Amino acid sequence: MPRTSLSADAVRAVTARLSDVELRAPAGRQPVHTCYAPADRVSPTTLGDWGAQALAALDEHAPDGLADVLDLAPDVAEVVHGRVRAKLAAEPVEDLRIDFEDGYGVRSDAEEDSDAERTALVVRDWLRDGTAPLRFGLRMKSFDTRALRERGIRTLDVFLTALGEAPDGFVITFPKVTSVAQVEVLGDVLDLFGLPLRFEIQVETTQSIVDREGRLALPRFIEAGRGRVTGLHFGTYDYTAGCGLGAAHQHLAHGACDFARNVMQVSAAGTGVALSDGSTNVLPVGDDVHEGWRTHYRLVRRSLAHGFYQGWDLHPAQLVTRYAAVHAFYLEGVDADARRLKAYVARAGGSVLDEPATAQALSTSFIRALDCGALDEDEVRRATGLTVTELQALARRE
Repeated sequence: MPRTSLSADAVRAVTARLSDVELRAPAGRQPVHTCYAPADRVSPTTLGDWGAQALAALDEHAPDGLADVLDLAPDVAEVVHGRVRAKLAAEPVEDLRIDFEDGYGVRSDAEEDSDAERTALVVRDWLRDGTAPLRFGLRMKSFDTRALRERGIRTLDVFLTALGEAPDGFVITFPKVTSVAQVEVLGDVLDLFGLPLRFEIQVETTQSIVDREGRLALPRFIEAGRGRVTGLHFGTYDYTAGCGLGAAHQHLAHGACDFARNVMQVSAAGTGVALSDGSTNVLPVGDDVHEGWRTHYRLVRRSLAHGFYQGWDLHPAQLVTRYAAVHAFYLEGVDADARRLKAYVARAGGSVLDEPATAQALSTSFIRALDCGALDEDEVRRATGLTVTELQALARRE
């Protein structure tokens, strides 16, 4: 046995102040999108209505499939078309946010009170009959001014009182956050309800990226949330406007947005906080359905390539290209990803030598594909030779 110079006790003594690094992944299945619906338009049929409208748009504007519209390879387009139709029929909305902020506008107190109570009862009925989406909740007003704070907290109070519980999947969206104090105060307000309430922070101000002292703000926001923060959602238009960009340059692919998203990624990495990209206001409506679809599809694919697996959808017809982009992304990568994963599991050689972290990412990608319906369990098993349980173990790096 080789000799050493350091005693084990001495090493333990000098390293005692260090703690083990704990890296956490977002818990549970992450939706591929969040659909924003103004509170006054939410009804018991909203979820089905979005799916029906998306299917109608698909049938009217792409009756022969999506190959030409989205420039997809014919074999991929055929599979994607069928799976998009199936998804829209079975689970069109994975995450719904009842919007009491920008999409709702300024209403009388009586009207907002009424909509808060009514929409909570709609959600309660969905929970009772088992039709609630994977995730759901409301976007409250910001804390920018005293009037907005008081109205937002009252809306939350009316809604939660009518709902009566904080079921799994429920989340609050907190918009236009500018300071740690706002996050701390929201946490204190949520404590008053005595419920396990969680919230996501909308990253749509420059102060949420770099604070006035030149520090990254998001790590401090997440810490101030005391474990309640489940996600960071990017806000395209408020953020780009805050950067001083003109209307023609306020879009999701702008470099200013890339900078913000990079900060979001490094701030959330290893915290268990999920990321969601922003929206596009180029809607597939009227005479511009195909152009709206192409724009949305291109931006969703760009988000996926940059590691943002969730984004906002503002119109039912965007569900067509949301699922087309997500499904095509996973289908086009399945063969290459499966080869790399099998080589890692077999510890085989090859032209690419992957690290454990890459194998974790490959496994997670297959799980995401299963979750959204891009692949089924038999297809994943045939491609990778692994069961879902084995993939999950790899994803957890066990």
